[in-house]
Amino acid sequence: MKFILASQNKHKANEIENILGDGFSIITMDETEARNIDIIEDGETFEENALIKARTVANATNLPTIADDSGICVDYLGGKPGIHTARFAGENATDDENIDKLLSELDGVPEENRGAHFACCIAVVFPSGDEQTFYGECHGRILTERHGENGFGYDPVFYVPEYGKAMAEIEPETKNKISHRSRALNAMMKGLTK
Repeated sequence: MKFILASQNKHKANEIENILGDGFSIITMDETEARNIDIIEDGETFEENALIKARTVANATNLPTIADDSGICVDYLGGKPGIHTARFAGENATDDENIDKLLSELDGVPEENRGAHFACCIAVVFPSGDEQTFYGECHGRILTERHGENGFGYDPVFYVPEYGKAMAEIEPETKNKISHRSRALNAMMKGLTK
């Protein structure tokens, strides 16, 4: 199956391609006439934003499109940053700036209150108008400092209990089996092949 990925995030595109493996071909927005589309993500949930992205690109290209909306939800912060994960420290914030803001908001919070989960919704939209969404989560907690060099985003401060280390210390092959995005994509593969 061939899909356009409604994203310009190369890390995300590579991760999705590695997880989907054989049988799925992914091209990014940059490789289509959708390259200059400005998508306004004004939904209030991961699902709404994933559908907005997938519908916009599918309508522009008339090709099957997948979109991902994902983020980190911290219990102590009432689920924030949530859908604002990428912009937590401001509109054009870097990963480091977002992590710094998160660590500052959790300064002094004890380990037992630092629970968090990564959440991901994958939306699939076909030119026919058929739509499906798939969801995945990965649970852990927020560390007090960065660990590891793998991954991106909040991976250096997200502790995965079953592995006893930060997501950024876990090999990419393993991360691609346990991540929120992996779980949502595996649900998608099962759902689309039924």
